[in-house]
Amino acid sequence: MRKIKIGDKLQIHCYKHDGSLRRTCDEATVLDIKDDMIVCGNYKTKIYEFDDKGKSHHYYTKEPAILFFYKNDWYNIISQIKSTGLFYYCNIASPYIIDDGVIKYIDYDLDLRVFPDGAFKVLDRNEYRYHKNTMNYSKELETIIQHELNKLIGLKKSEQIAFQKSIIEHYEKLYDQIRNGQ
Repeated sequence: MRKIKIGDKLQIHCYKHDGSLRRTCDEATVLDIKDDMIVCGNYKTKIYEFDDKGKSHHYYTKEPAILFFYKNDWYNIISQIKSTGLFYYCNIASPYIIDDGVIKYIDYDLDLRVFPDGAFKVLDRNEYRYHKNTMNYSKELETIIQHELNKLIGLKKSEQIAFQKSIIEHYEKLYDQIRNGQ
């Protein structure tokens, strides 16, 4: 198993609770590695989405993004650097693992969308209820998911970690330097 280092390019695989592949991302450049998280950047990367029947479609991201994956927390945070401002898409998801150059995690449906003005909205509650029933989420898992969603909202409200604009600007600059070979 090779050691991951800054500048490495990894793939990302998102699974559902039943083990089915839900989404893949072709490329994420490693920007920082800490004991409890890994930070990556990408831009115009190819995303494959898979439906419940295994059919797929793909698209390319339109803006640079800084991605935060955590080893001990049940969420990941994607900051989207758009011309209209800084947006966030946060997935309630299992802690990540890296397996053979691929960041892997399980998506638990609930998402937190944060807008440039600071407003936010919890998304996909119906999808969560559906998968909770069809995939038999345990009571313990439900408790973890609700706790982590509340924790994530608290981090957003107090502008901690990835929700600090200066942190995103730092990683965006680093990502640009790596992309430009500096």
